[in-house]
Amino acid sequence: MRPVHVAGIGMTRFAKQPNRTFKDLVAEAVTATLKDAGRTPADVQACYFGNAVAGSITGQEMLAAQFSLRPLGFGDLPVSNVENACASASTAFQLAWQAVATGVHDVVLAVGAEKMTHPDKARSFAAIGGSVDMDTVPADLPAGRSFLMDLYAESAQRYLDRTGATREDLARVVVKAQHNGALNPAAQFGAEWTVAGVLAARPIVGPFTLPMCSPVSDGAAAALLVADRTTGAPRVTVLASVNHTAPADGSHSVTEAAAAAAYEQAGLGAGDLDCVEVHDAAASAELIICEQLGLAAPGAGAALLTSGATALGGRVPVNTGGGLLARGHPIGATGLAQIVEIVQQLRGDAGRRQVPDARVGLTQNAGGWHGDDNVVSVIHVFGKGETS
Repeated sequence: MRPVHVAGIGMTRFAKQPNRTFKDLVAEAVTATLKDAGRTPADVQACYFGNAVAGSITGQEMLAAQFSLRPLGFGDLPVSNVENACASASTAFQLAWQAVATGVHDVVLAVGAEKMTHPDKARSFAAIGGSVDMDTVPADLPAGRSFLMDLYAESAQRYLDRTGATREDLARVVVKAQHNGALNPAAQFGAEWTVAGVLAARPIVGPFTLPMCSPVSDGAAAALLVADRTTGAPRVTVLASVNHTAPADGSHSVTEAAAAAAYEQAGLGAGDLDCVEVHDAAASAELIICEQLGLAAPGAGAALLTSGATALGGRVPVNTGGGLLARGHPIGATGLAQIVEIVQQLRGDAGRRQVPDARVGLTQNAGGWHGDDNVVSVIHVFGKGETS
């Protein structure tokens, strides 16, 4: 395997954007990425394009990537549509990394895009709910929310019962996420919340109030991967790229397995990380994933949070861009938005949310749900090298 570098990044703002089209979102993210890399569509040799629900929401099945890229001047190049639930974008990035690392191509574009808003909210929730085994879905689905949130709520309650963590701890995750989101121009939400305010918000299901749940969002993000980084920008290298699927019997955590493989591939450990992006589709997920990544001992995710270690200015800031809770969660784009955030941190381009001297960052993007775990977890580790 040869080294792979991130030459360019770009993304739209994440928000409910009913007046913007899927193609419009893609065009903004891809154009920004090529400009950032100093490249043109003619330089790109292949593209992997992540999307999860375009068919359900927009009606565009099968060839969303090709029809979105054509107006941008891309010529005759291999384009692959990638669908892997909420991990679609990170999976597209992983496949792009493979293509460059193995020498198949030298310049590859990874894109993630999603248009989730629809006049009929039930249609949006039903599309999201397709990331579970449909044979297990009850006939009387809950109204006004995604069925996935019911599954997350059950898992969250089991976590609280097992560890002694509280709903106040879940609220603290939201307070941190919203604070960071307020510092991120691309974030859907951002405000200075209080724990009491989060707990007093509209109840959704189980221990969750509305701000503890990731929102419906529209947006796109992209990255250009290359074998030879030749510009003067700080070099950001992909140190590890791992995609794991959970065992059907639930015998182990898919994220723990992916993290172990990623650390081995990168030759690093949890203690080497300077900043981390995790898949906080619900507030409880951040606490659980921090434990699965080895940032905290089992059952100690809440203690890690309350210690301040995961806040901006802490030992290992988590979700500096606001995470899914505040940045937003257009599911087919989220994995690449995480990558954009980490690359910005390693470049020193994160503005008011910058982690000082960040040199190693990790993204963890999950998808689907079965039993008490995500079905897929994709982890990337990035390192900052010297200026080219």
